[in-house]
Amino acid sequence: MSTEENKAIVRRFFEEGPSKGNPSDADELLSPDFTLHVPLPASPGVKGINEVITACRAAFEHLNVTVDDMIAEGNIVAARFTARGVHKGNFMNLPATGKPITMTGIEIFRIKDGKIIELWGEANLLGLMQQLGIVPAPENQD
Repeated sequence: MSTEENKAIVRRFFEEGPSKGNPSDADELLSPDFTLHVPLPASPGVKGINEVITACRAAFEHLNVTVDDMIAEGNIVAARFTARGVHKGNFMNLPATGKPITMTGIEIFRIKDGKIIELWGEANLLGLMQQLGIVPAPENQD
């Protein structure tokens, strides 16, 4: 597959999974041998990514994830994203605060035979905890 086709698969995954909460549509894009590497508790494979998406959508009302940048080489696609929502449910044992959030992150996808076979994700969880008031934000250093 071309790098543009691989990028289209990743873009559709973000749209159907995290943004719309359509796990069955997102699952069509995942290989049965899918492997997930993220700093959140999750089962292995497709079940794990569905757990992460479901937990995030339950915790953050109006969750919308936009792809800010995407770079591809061969079968690897890197995407920088921004997630926005309102903290209305439990997230990582943190009760709802009602606060709006904006979180950035980067995910790297490996594509094989037109399916996502592997995903590595890193998100600015420290920034998220600061927005929710769980961790104090650094003082201005003006």
